[in-house]
Parts: sequence; structure tokens; C-alpha cells
Amino acid sequence: MAKHKFIWIPAFYSSSKKPSMRPLMLLTIAAVLAMVGCFIGGMEKYSAVASLVMAIYALCASIWLFIAFRRQIKYDPYTHNTIFFIGFGLFGVSVALTYLLLFIDIVSQPDVYRGLMVINTILGSAKAFMFFSFPFLFVFSIALCVSNISLIRHEGKRIVNLLGIVLSFLLLGGCVFLYAVDYMASGSWFEVMMHDMLTNLLAAIYLYFECMLIGAIICGAIAAKHEPAMDLDYVIILGCGIRRDGTPTPLLRGRIDRAISFAKAQQEATGKELIFVTSGGQGSDEIISESTSMKRYLMEQGIPEERILEEDKSTNTLENMQFSKEKILAQNPNAKIGFSTNNYHVFRSGYFASAAGMKAEGMGSKTKWYFWPNAAVREFIGLLTKQKGRQILILGSMIAFYLILTVVAYVE
Repeated sequence: MAKHKFIWIPAFYSSSKKPSMRPLMLLTIAAVLAMVGCFIGGMEKYSAVASLVMAIYALCASIWLFIAFRRQIKYDPYTHNTIFFIGFGLFGVSVALTYLLLFIDIVSQPDVYRGLMVINTILGSAKAFMFFSFPFLFVFSIALCVSNISLIRHEGKRIVNLLGIVLSFLLLGGCVFLYAVDYMASGSWFEVMMHDMLTNLLAAIYLYFECMLIGAIICGAIAAKHEPAMDLDYVIILGCGIRRDGTPTPLLRGRIDRAISFAKAQQEATGKELIFVTSGGQGSDEIISESTSMKRYLMEQGIPEERILEEDKSTNTLENMQFSKEKILAQNPNAKIGFSTNNYHVFRSGYFASAAGMKAEGMGSKTKWYFWPNAAVREFIGLLTKQKGRQILILGSMIAFYLILTVVAYVE
């Protein structure tokens, strides 16, 4: 397989085995049983043991999630699992560090740090991760704002061009709000408990989206940097709109040029020619289909017509993949397939390729620095709209866990 700029990233699609969740489930059951034993024996007596158990569990879970992340990339890198594994793997490191520090405090000052701290540390884990990740969130938010301001200056004032600024305020505003609300508890026992339940509810929601955002950024960057193996039979060029005169826009031209560059490099390295699949239908405001526009551009660059396969019916990325797959497999059932798009769009395009039942490695063309961050935010929002049921289940489970544990902490 191809070499990578990030040497620790394994080759895409080099494994046919999907990561199993069984080890993590068994590890979780063992940790729960150990914690139950500590509760039965008395948390005040076994608080140091409980905190050490949680530190070891979180560390082992993180290691498993990182291993699963690598295996998922080998199996299919363009999935929500890839995002989830790396995002929550980093959260696990934060939890492990927090409990290790608590263990040290309990051992060194047993009269100060008592059993209830073990539960409170779990409840504060979302806020602790927010604290550890704040430098990244701050720099990321500032970069988003700067790029958005430049984007607006170049592309005009449109709502879609404000997404980065909106996300920046949500990220930083969420941090400030949670920390402010966390220290504003007063009143009766019940009022304080309800306050803490609300705070922990908001923290759980923030934690989920923060982990998914960080995971999406990492996975998007890996996908954008990936260079497919030089043994492709076909490369699908994804359409994205054309000019009024029927010529490709700079964005689309970048995708075509990226495919041409790869094809030339592959031919020089292996002698193997590939076929270009121009994929894109005709919009209501376009004089010709995006596919035809791309075909004309390819031929102007010296690509012979017999090496171009047109797909001119698709209206979105999923249809790009579905319709292109049908045309490719009709010619070559065992074809090795790649696709070319912009760097920020590679991961989500790969997701649609997987949804269409096609294994295809993506390659990304460069975009202007001020355009990429805002486009990446749109891609992240687009990814969140997929597999809604599964995401609601995970988020709902997290919310329920934090709320129930809040009640347990007050009952205890």
C-alpha cells in the first residue's frame, strides 16, 4: 500500500476485519464489578482502590480505543466509528489522568479526600476534559474566526459563511457558561441537586459534541493527507458546480487536476493507466452537465476520450458514488477505485462511498486557506446528520449516566 506523510497511520483498507467491541465491554464489566465491590466494602475505606481502578480502566479503555481506531482505518476509515474511537480515546486519557491525580491525593491526604470524591470525579470528568482541551479549543476557535472573516471578505456576506464564527462562539461560550454556572449553586439540598443535574446534563452534551468535533478534525486531516496506492483502475471525480459558460469552477478544476496529477504519477511509477469517471449531473442553472464540463477539461489537458467514463445523472455525493459504481462494475467487476475531491470533503465523500457499498480511497485537492476551515465545519455538521438513531442512543446514554450518578452522589 501507499506510504503516508503520517507514518503512524496504517494503510487504508488493508484489513477485512472490523474492530470488535467485545474487549471494551468486558473491560467495562470488570471495572463496574470492581467498583461495586468497593461500594459494598465501604467507599470511605476503599476510595484509593476505587480511584486506582478507574484510572487503570480509563487508561486501558483509551489504549483499546486507539488500537480500534487504527484497525478501523484499515477496515474502513470513512465511518463514524473512526471519529468516535479517536475522540473518546482522548477523553479516556483525560479521565485516567484525573483519577491518577485523585489516587495520589487520597493516599497522601486520606483525611481530606474521601470516598465521595470518586463519584464527584466521574461527574466532573466532562468539565475536566473541557479544561484539558481548552487550549486547543481556544486556538481552533480563533483560527475559525480569522478564516471566516477572510472568507466573508473574499466570498461575501452569506449565512453559510458565518458557520465558523457561530461554532467558535458555541465552543468558547459553552466553556465559560458551564464554568460560571458550576459555581453558582445555592439553596436547599434539592435545589442544589437539581442545579448539579442541569450542569452535568449540559456538560454531557458538550462532551459528546466536543469529542466528535475533535475526532472529525483528526479523521478529516488524515483523510485529506492520504495518498492512495498507485494501482487504481478508476478515479471518480466528484462534481461541484460549473461556471455559466460551462467551464469548471476553480474548486472543480482543483479536483480534476488532482486526479490528473495522481494518474500521471501512477503511470510513471507503475506503467498502469487509469480511467477517469466524471461524475455530476446538470443543475437547473447549468448549460451542460458537470460531467461533460469535466470531460472537456480533461481532453484539453491531453487525456484521450477513451480514458474518460461519463456519469451525468447524479445530483449529490451519494448518487455520485452509486451511479459511478454501477458504470465501473459494468466494465470491470474487480476494479480498484479511487475518488478525487477537495481536501475538506474527502472524509464525508468516503462515507458516502461506503454507504454505496464501494471501497474507494480518496485524494484531496488543496483549497484556499480561508475557505477550508468553514467548509470543514459544514462537513462536520453534515456528518452529524447521518446515523441519527445511533448518535441519539450514545448521547442519551451519556446523559442518563451523568444524571443517575448525580442522584447517587446526593443519596450517598
